[in-house]
Parts: sequence; C-alpha cells; structure tokens
Amino acid sequence: MGSGFSFHSRENPPSPELSLGDLPEGCVASVLVYLDPPEISRLSVLNRAFRGASSADFVWESKLPPNYDSIIRRVFDDFLPSDLCKKELYTRLCRQNSFDGGTKKAWLDKSTGGVCLSISSRGLTITGIDDRRYWNHIPTEESRFGTVAYLQQIWWFEVDGEVEFPFPPGTYSLFFRLHLGRASRRFGRRVCNSEHVHGWDINPVRFQLSTSDGQETISQCLLEESGKWIYCHVGDFVVEKFGVPTTIKVSMTQIDCTHTKGGLCLDSVLIYPSEFRERLKLF
Repeated sequence: MGSGFSFHSRENPPSPELSLGDLPEGCVASVLVYLDPPEISRLSVLNRAFRGASSADFVWESKLPPNYDSIIRRVFDDFLPSDLCKKELYTRLCRQNSFDGGTKKAWLDKSTGGVCLSISSRGLTITGIDDRRYWNHIPTEESRFGTVAYLQQIWWFEVDGEVEFPFPPGTYSLFFRLHLGRASRRFGRRVCNSEHVHGWDINPVRFQLSTSDGQETISQCLLEESGKWIYCHVGDFVVEKFGVPTTIKVSMTQIDCTHTKGGLCLDSVLIYPSEFRERLKLF
C-alpha cells in the first residue's frame, strides 16, 4: 500500500505509442487527395510516411486537368519525356511553357491546377506593326515575353488574335494587358515616360471576343490611367465539352480617324479561370 509501484501482467504488455509516422502511406495519400498542392508540399516534410504519400501518382493525377494529355500534346508537341511521374508532370505544367514559336505560353496555377494562357504581342496581328513610324518592339523586364509592342502614334488602331487550345471545362475570363506610357529603369527606380500618350480618353476602345461554339462578347472602355499596367476585361466564355479544342478570337480596336492616339504598350492577351479575375487587380 502506498508503494507507488505498478505492474503489467505478461498477458497484457503495455501498448507502444503510435505516431503519424506509423500511418500507412496509402491511408495518408487518401487524405492528401483532398488537399491543395501547396498543402501537400508542406505536409511532405513531416515524416517518411507523408513524404512517400505526397509523391503518389493518384494524388497528383487528381490535381491535373482532366484532359492533361491533350494539353501536353498541344504545348510540348510530344517532346516531353514519357516516364515522368504525375508529381513531376504537375510541376512541369506549372512552368510558363512556350509554344507556337514562343508567341504563346500556357501553365497551371500552382494552387488550383487551373489552366492559364497568354498570347504575346508578337502572336497578335497588329495594323501597321511593320512600320517603325508607328510601332516598335521594345525590350522590358515587365513582360513574361521579354518585349512589348509600343505605339508612338497612329490614326487607325486594330489588333486581332486567335488561339486554339484544349481548355478543360470551366468558365474563363479574357484580358488585354496594356500600359499607357513607356516604363523604364533609371538609377534603379521605375520611371514612366508619358510623352506620346494621347487620344485614348476621347472615345472608348472596343473589345470583341468570340468562340468556335458561338459565344460572343463585346465591351468597351476609356484608357485613362498612365504609369501602371491595366488589365482590360474583354469578356468571359464557358467551355462545356470535354476533349474538344476551343478556338478563341479576340480583337481590340479604336478606329475613330478624327484624332490620332499613341503612347500605348501592348503586352499580351491573357486567359485565366474566371475565379482569378479579382487577383489581377492586385498586380
């Protein structure tokens, strides 16, 4: 009595303590399927079980677009190694992958796996682009393509673009990325030359979007704010059919010939899942 000793019978030895590291990898992987890619990556450093489960093919296949095979063929043209595991494939697709001679880029959003696409100014048909009195391609670090088309002055402004891509089902928003004024670096600071900016606040720019399945959108806006990148929302389109490439046609025009317009940088056309629309306002 009061000795403070305890004992276990040989028939009932003490149970060893269990930890997360003792969970079977298959059970852990079944949980990781329901998490976002960044969460999976963070949990992979917990222990050996989570590290192994975080590389399971069925975990990462659930994060890939359902038609990722079609996207791979369109972007990589069969030049992607065929022995990549699904995690490596997801990582590769999250890079900004160039195709169509470097005039377009496609990538997956790292957090959601949503498909994003961009068409450079060199991948667009621009009226007068070959006449250096009107347009110039200028280098800049502020474009993912390394250059933008800079308009000095023109009477008739018209830009057209087209892309065919196997977008997975969903709703997508299309934008023109524009900048009034010419930005550069001086003594390590960003400066903007607005010398040639004129004519955009008189009449609105007209945007048009159409798809191969008959969707059409028309919008317009005045370009007024200089010195920052503007994401002009052209419209939205819906992809419903699985496995059928969608052709997107887009245009931007300002053809009022009563005045000239100039001082505009045209970077690219962006196509993002519509849930990212608010995110662009932060750029």
